[in-house]
Order: sequence, then C-alpha cells, then structure tokens
Amino acid sequence: MKLAVASLALLFSATSAFQVGRPVATSRSSTSLSVKTGETTSAAEKVQQLFKDKPAENEAFDKLVKKNFPGAISNKELATRVVDLLGEKKFDPSNTLLCTSLCADELARVLEDEFVDIYGNNFNLGGLSGFPFAGNTGWGAMSAHVPDDGYCLVIHGPHVGISKEGVIGKVERSGIALVDNCCGSAIAASNYLKGITDGGANITPKLQQFSDFQQGAVQELILPFGKRLARAEDRMRELPYALYDSQEVLVTDIVNTGKGSIKKGLALLGGIQINTSPDTLDYFHPLRFDYYDENGNLVENMLPYLR
Repeated sequence: MKLAVASLALLFSATSAFQVGRPVATSRSSTSLSVKTGETTSAAEKVQQLFKDKPAENEAFDKLVKKNFPGAISNKELATRVVDLLGEKKFDPSNTLLCTSLCADELARVLEDEFVDIYGNNFNLGGLSGFPFAGNTGWGAMSAHVPDDGYCLVIHGPHVGISKEGVIGKVERSGIALVDNCCGSAIAASNYLKGITDGGANITPKLQQFSDFQQGAVQELILPFGKRLARAEDRMRELPYALYDSQEVLVTDIVNTGKGSIKKGLALLGGIQINTSPDTLDYFHPLRFDYYDENGNLVENMLPYLR
C-alpha cells in the first residue's frame, strides 16, 4: 500500500505541470452548457430505442461470459437498471451530465456511446486503461458544466476482451481479421510488471517521458499488484480487477476533493467493461454504484440493485 500511495503521489506531482492557472472547483458554479435542454423523451424510452437494433442476447455466449466474470450483466441490463434507479432520483436527459473515465480504446466507446444516447453530452476524464488522467482539474471543469439544479452520472473502470471462444484478453474487432489484444495498454503494463517480478527487468519510471506519459503511469500504478497477478489462476482475468482497485483509489480521491461542487446529486458507477465481438452484446461487471447528495455526502450504496 505504501508503494501504491507513492505511485499516486508521483502521478499527481507530474500532472500538476498541466494545472497552472486552472483552479479546482470547490463550490457550485453556474453554467450555460445545454444538456439536452427541453428533452421530452424519457431515459427509459431511450434505452428501449437504443437496444432495439443491437444484437440479440446469445444464450450460450452469455453463460460463457458469466462463467468467467461472475456478476457481469449485459450492457442492456445495465442501462435498464441504472436508468430505472436514477429515474427514481429525478435524473433525466434534460438535467444530467454524463462523465466517463474509460480507456482510449475504441471498444470502450461502446458503453460510453450507449449512455450518451440516453443522457446526452459526455465529459471525458479518462485515458489509457481507464485511469482518470484529467484529475482534479478535469473534475473541477466537469462540475461547472453540470446543469443548474442538475445531476451527474460518472462511469469509470478498465476494460477487458473475451473472444467468441472464451479467450480472455482477446477480442474480435470490426474489419480486422486478427483476434486482437484487449486491453492493449493493460497487457503491456502487465508484461512490464511480470518482467520485474520474474527478475528479468528493472523498475524504470517513465512519468517524465511525456511522449508516452499515460502508459508510464499505468505501469507504475499497477506495481503494487505484482504478487496478486503472479498468484492468479488466470492472469488476464485478474488483470482488470487489479487495475480497477488501483483506479478506485484515484477516483475516490478526486471525488472527495471535488465533492463540494456537486449540484443536486452525483451517481458514481464503477466496474469492469467486458468487450465482445461486434455481433454480440458487451457486458459490464458493476463493482460500485454510489449516490452522493447535494452536500457531498455518500447517502446510498445502490450496487445491490444491479446484481
């Protein structure tokens, strides 16, 4: 844990170079940004429209995914349950800003785009492997864009592929014959870490190399999980969960630092994106679904309702 804290400190120290002149928002501020103002179609109706043209559920593949990732649900199930729960708290397309911290990979856009189709504009905090590299400055800017008397839905987490044959860490991509790595950034970081734990490589911090800053940070932030991954029955299956645990430290710190800027309410959904081939539904393993009130108090754990 000391190493994790040290890694986080290095990351925030390095990113502070980008924050000159951009104070973090610590109080509620007004904005004129439109988030589907005047929207009349309900979020629930949008979910129905959205998944009408999506692939039908494949029962055999659904069992395969859930065998490898117990607790996972399809994106359709996720969107339906999230919208129903948040609807009870008055979240709707006209008063909600979507904020995501997901990987730069185009496959991570599937989940993001689905929720954009429901709630509208999206503020992106994320970078490689889904880490919130926009940090406190990004959160402060995002908070100012939430509609007055409105809400924010934050979705964050790493992603992992699973092929039609059930190979974890691989996935079919549209227009590409090769069954490709997913997540490439995560696998590269895992290989870097394995080289260190196996004694074949030295720790070489790359935070100062801005041409590949994010990957260097991912590699440093996964260092505390070397033994955990080495002992895992399936390293590729365990990898996204290790990344999630590292990311949650950052996300929690960012939220706690900036929660004074919450307007009406904040919903924080964290978990593992599970990307599949283009002709099957994607999945999500929810690991956190918290609700904060307008005073920044964590008032409800909504995760049981997604299981």
